[in-house]
Amino acid sequence: MANPILVTGAAGRVGAVGRTVTELLLKQGKAVRAMVRNEDDRAQTLRDMGAEVVVGDLLDLDSMHRVIAGCETMYFGMSVSDTYLAATVNAAAVAKHHGVKAFINMSQMTLAQMSITETTASPQHKLHWLAEQALNWSGLPVVHVRPTVFLEGFFLIFTADSVRESNQIRLPFGEGKTSPVAVEDVARVLAALLANPQPHIGKIYHLTGPQSENMHFYAQEYSKALGRTITFQDIPVEPWRDGLLERGLPVHLVNHLATMADLHRAGRYDRMSDDVRTLTRQGPLSVQEFVRKNAARFTASAKAT
Repeated sequence: MANPILVTGAAGRVGAVGRTVTELLLKQGKAVRAMVRNEDDRAQTLRDMGAEVVVGDLLDLDSMHRVIAGCETMYFGMSVSDTYLAATVNAAAVAKHHGVKAFINMSQMTLAQMSITETTASPQHKLHWLAEQALNWSGLPVVHVRPTVFLEGFFLIFTADSVRESNQIRLPFGEGKTSPVAVEDVARVLAALLANPQPHIGKIYHLTGPQSENMHFYAQEYSKALGRTITFQDIPVEPWRDGLLERGLPVHLVNHLATMADLHRAGRYDRMSDDVRTLTRQGPLSVQEFVRKNAARFTASAKAT
C-alpha cells in the first residue's frame, strides 16, 4: 500500500481546510492519515470516509513521531495560536527525522510584504514569518501556500448577523480593496500539491479570489446574490476589537484580526494571483457565488436554525 499522505488539523468543522483536503484526497483514491486532537465524532466521521485517524498534539514530540512515521508527504496547518511557532518547529524536526519528502505549509499572504526589517502589529503574522524562516533553514522539501483573507471568516462569520438583521455589511475595512478566497479553493490547491508535490518543492504560491475590490463593490455582489439591497457600513477598528473580546475570543486571535482590519484599511490586501487557476485548472469562487451558496446564513428566516 502507498505511504499515506498526512493531513494535520483534519478534524476541523465541515468546510475547514484540513477536513476538506482530507475529503478531496480520499475521493482521488489516496491513502490519507488524518491527524486529530481528540477521539470524538469528527474523528469517527473521518474514519467512515476512509481515512486512517491518528490522535496527536503538534506540541508533543512522542505523538508527532506516531503521526509522521511512514508518511512521505504531509500538510501542515494550524489555527491562530500563540504556540504556532513551537508547533511548526516541532513538526518540522520530526518530519526531517523521518525523511519526509514534501512538507506543504499553510502560511499567510501578508508574509509577502514582511522581512527581517518589516513586520506587522499581529503577533501571529510574526510567528508565521518566523515559521517560514525555520522551515526554509531546516532543509526540508517545503512548499509554502499563502492564502489571502478567507471568505468563511470576515465575509461569513463576521457579516452574517448584520446582513441578516439590517442588510448591512459592518466591517472595519474602510475603502481598502481586498481579494478574499474560499476555503474550498485553498483546499483544492493543497490537494493538488499533496497528490503531486515534487514539481512544486521550494515554491511559494499566493491564493486569492478572482477579483480585488472595495467593500462597496462587494455589497453590490451580496445584493445580486441575495436579491435585496445590501450596503457596506465602515466601522472603527477599536470598538469592533472590543466587541470581539467581549465575545470571549482569545486576545492573541483578536489582535491578529484587528491587524488584518488595519491592513485592509491601508490597502494591503489589494492583491491578485492566478495561482488557484494555474494549479487546479479551475477559477476560484467569487464573492457573489459564495454568498449565493450560503444564502441561508444571510437570510432572516434562517436565524432560528
